[in-house]
Amino acid sequence: MAVRNGRLTTLTGLSAAAILALSACGDGGDDGDGNGDDNGGNGDGGTVTLGYIDGWTDGSSTTFLWQHILEEQGYDVEIEALGDAAPVYQGLADGDIDVYPSAWLPGTHAEYMDAHGDDLEDLGAYYEGAVLTLAVPEYTEIDSIEELSENAADFDSEIVGIEAGAGHMDATANDVMPGYGLDDFELVESSTAAMLSELDNAIEAEEDIVVTLWRPFWAYGSWDLKDLEDPEGLYGDEETLNLVANADFSEEFPEVAEWMADFELSDDEYAELERLVVEEHDGDAEGAVEWAEAHPEIIEEITGE
Repeated sequence: MAVRNGRLTTLTGLSAAAILALSACGDGGDDGDGNGDDNGGNGDGGTVTLGYIDGWTDGSSTTFLWQHILEEQGYDVEIEALGDAAPVYQGLADGDIDVYPSAWLPGTHAEYMDAHGDDLEDLGAYYEGAVLTLAVPEYTEIDSIEELSENAADFDSEIVGIEAGAGHMDATANDVMPGYGLDDFELVESSTAAMLSELDNAIEAEEDIVVTLWRPFWAYGSWDLKDLEDPEGLYGDEETLNLVANADFSEEFPEVAEWMADFELSDDEYAELERLVVEEHDGDAEGAVEWAEAHPEIIEEITGE
């Protein structure tokens, strides 16, 4: 693998569509006032503020979907795209954000739930089977995290990570790396977009690289990747994606809270949603609108209309 001097490259190696998708743009067709699609709420139901972590496409995709659903039901929607999990959960606790539509529970975001417990309400899981991983290109010869220690030179002794405050980074640094004796490795803090740019560049050059990834995530449909086996189970059990709200949300918006509690997505439904948002519409909210229009029965089941 070519030496990268410990620095992450820019996004120039990616296609224009991928660049926009990687950032899961906070503007994503949204102007920050919840006007990402043409339907728009009339305000009769009040204003709901949705927040997500910029760069986490599970959050942006689900946020845009709920933006559309709520605006169709007469609510105004505002969106806050923040750079890390910590300010999202702080915003929830403070009431500046009403709902975070993609909390990873019970493990990845446990510290934030614990820190703000009485100020938050878990509205329930909408997706099951979410996992944190270390992933490599399909052509890479090793298959397990425990093999990394003997092959550090092939990866420039680097694990290319994401945002510093992400629960994935904490688990990798404090559980996985010491647990598998990866003392010779450096966990490179960056961003989701920069990590994927580095991944794209390495695959283009057919070089080895190991990155922090997670499922569900659209990258698995864009590159030939494999998750390294975690025989010790240090990344923990499978998780769920949950809608987490401010503690007063159900009282203030009981109808919406009930809709969100009834919301569920299968693997195929989720994959289609994220693909439409990220790949077909370059990270724009219009992808979620297209998904909703293709699945009226799901929306009708949630809202009763």
